[in-house]
Amino acid sequence: MLLRDVRPEDLDEFFLHQQDEQANLMSAFAPRNPRDRGVFDYHWAHLLGDEDTIVRTIEHEGRAVGALVCTQQDGVGELSFWTAQDYWGLGLTTAAVDRFLEEHPARPLRAHVPEDNVGSVKVLSRRGFETVGEEKVFSNARAEVITELVMELPAAD
Repeated sequence: MLLRDVRPEDLDEFFLHQQDEQANLMSAFAPRNPRDRGVFDYHWAHLLGDEDTIVRTIEHEGRAVGALVCTQQDGVGELSFWTAQDYWGLGLTTAAVDRFLEEHPARPLRAHVPEDNVGSVKVLSRRGFETVGEEKVFSNARAEVITELVMELPAAD
C-alpha cells in the first residue's frame, strides 16, 4: 500500500468508485446524482485547491484504490476515507490510516462515521479514536436520516 499525492488520472478511478451503489450505501454519503461528472470535478477541484486540506490516494499494486482526505473544521482535522469495494477486507484502509497518522501527528483528529459502517468504526477504534458524540444527519445515498458517530483521536496527555 502506498499513500501518495493525488494525480490527475486518479480522479477517473475515484469517479468510477463513486458509481458503486453498495459502497455509497455503506458510506451513506454521496452527491444527489453520483453520475454527474461536473459536480464530482467541482468537488475534487475544491478539495485539491484548499491548502488546509490534505488529500491522498491509496494505491495498491499500481492502482488508485481509494482516497484519504483530512479537512479542517473549526481548527480540528476531520478525517475521511474511501476504498473501492473490490479492496475491502485487505487491510489497505487500515494501512493508509496508520500511515496518515504517522505522517500527520496533529491531534485531536475527528471523523464522522455512519454507526452501521462497522468496518470504518473498527479501523478508527483500533487506532484510538473514541466515540464522543452522535449526530442525526440526512444521507443522500440512503434517502433518510441516519445516526453518525463523531469519533475523536484525542491529543496525548
